[in-house]
Amino acid sequence: MNIEQLMEKLGRSGVTVILKVDDERMAEGGEPWTLVMSGPGLGPGGFIRAESSSLRDCLEQGFTRLRSRPGDWEWLTEIS
Repeated sequence: MNIEQLMEKLGRSGVTVILKVDDERMAEGGEPWTLVMSGPGLGPGGFIRAESSSLRDCLEQGFTRLRSRPGDWEWLTEIS
């Protein structure tokens, strides 16, 4: 699944997704990638945040947390 399809499916599932790369954190050798998910699709916990030095790891962290939530997330496969 490409990133556009993935984001559209998340949106249709009631999840708002913000993905950010921070140039200052990148220059400092930190964790420039941030993924934030919110919305009614996440249930009562309603918020997921992940940060990492790589996009792949950031997405994997966030989606792992999302798969642990109640709901129909079987379609959300691991990033490989």
